[in-house]
Amino acid sequence: MSTSTVFVSLGTNIDREHHLQKGLAALESKYGRLILSSLFECEPVGFIGDNFYNMVIAFDTTDSLDEIARFLRQVEFDNGRPQNAQKYSSRTLDLDILLYGQDVTEKPVQIPRAEISKNAFVLAPLAELASEFIHPHTQLSIDEMWRRFDKQTQPLKNVDFKWNNNEVEIKK
Repeated sequence: MSTSTVFVSLGTNIDREHHLQKGLAALESKYGRLILSSLFECEPVGFIGDNFYNMVIAFDTTDSLDEIARFLRQVEFDNGRPQNAQKYSSRTLDLDILLYGQDVTEKPVQIPRAEISKNAFVLAPLAELASEFIHPHTQLSIDEMWRRFDKQTQPLKNVDFKWNNNEVEIKK
């Protein structure tokens, strides 16, 4: 079975510190060594609510896209996400697969995820970890997409963050 590098976005705006730690702990327990982007704070997009913490996490796995999607969904439910959560609403924990190796697919989830090109809170941290990745739809690197993004539309603020585990690498 081949190994794929997976990039997952993590967002939380309810009890942010707690759910950030719980999400990372669940990912680490399942996938081992994680590579983390910087942590960003931003206003919600599409609704009015408390500010979010967002980051991107990368890891290598032999799990299928379907297995990863099911696991992430269960972690969200385990952390209080309602089964019928609306798309634009506050979240205890939101985990979305952004990239799965070089795959391009619509099922079981859309890869690459459309939010990559639409949201600063996804694109900025992804550019830290996958700057050279060529997006199959835009034919631009993630870094170039971030350079071209209108940063005034969705301002981001860096948040000091420490993950207390030597096995986890934090990219800056």
